Order: sequence, then C-alpha cells, then structure tokens
Amino acid sequence: SAAPPTDLHEGIEVTLRLLRPKWADRITIHPNFGPIPPIHAVPGQMNQVFMNLLANACEAIPDHGNIWVTTRHADGQVHVTIRDDGTGIRPEDLHHIFDPFFSTNPHGEGTGLGLAISHGIVKDHGGTFEVTSEPGRGTEITVRLPVNPSGDQSS
Repeated sequence: SAAPPTDLHEGIEVTLRLLRPKWADRITIHPNFGPIPPIHAVPGQMNQVFMNLLANACEAIPDHGNIWVTTRHADGQVHVTIRDDGTGIRPEDLHHIFDPFFSTNPHGEGTGLGLAISHGIVKDHGGTFEVTSEPGRGTEITVRLPVNPSGDQSS
C-alpha cells in the first residue's frame, strides 16, 4: 500500500493557514520553497509533522520574531527546514526533545508528544531529523524525506 505522491508545499501552506492565529500579529513567516518533487507520503501524517514543528516554532517566540521555512531537493531527498529566532533549546535538553512527554514548555503547556509523534512519522517514511539550537538565538529543525522510500534511488 504505497502512499500517494504528496506535495509537501501544499501541506506546509495549509498548516500555516491553520496556525495563522498563533503567528499573524507577531511573527513574520519567510517561505523559501525550492523546486521539490512530490514524495510518497501519507499527507495527513506529513501535515501533522509540519503542524507540530510550526506550532513549536510559534511557541518558542515569546514576543515578535521570524520563522523561515525552506524546502529543497538534494540526493534523492526532500529537505524541509523550519528555523525560528525564538528562545532556543538548552544543550542538555536537546537530546531529549524526541522523548515522549518531554517538554520545555513551562506550566505543563502542551503534552510533549508532538515531536515524539513527528519523529515516529518521519522514521516510518524512511526519513531523518536534524536539530540544532542555541539558547537565546533560536532553533533549526530539518526533516529529510526520501523521494522514493523503498530505497530505490534510480529516479
């Protein structure tokens, strides 16, 4: 049951529209969409990943800030990078961010499941996550997804 070819740009745009109340008045979104092929992925699951990553980026910006959303195609993979100039993640927390129920949010906001679920979805699609963060400077998360998840890199 191969997943249908999915346009990730469409999913990102839908997600940004849904999240608009979280960012409209205070965050500038900088889309930088490269030419990417459709990938074989479950659209609803991909949208869930983008929803989690973009909602986290919005929450990481306490006041006014920026989110950069960059897509590109390289080495048979589509790379989606979401970067914010928010509070960042402490180095000692960085390797815990995919743990279920781990959250850097104060007062128990959020479940801490968003990134754990996203990590599982990306892994199921044969992809990987890369996270870099600097406290006070922001966080950058890159999701790499294979265009052909079967491992067939011929096209």
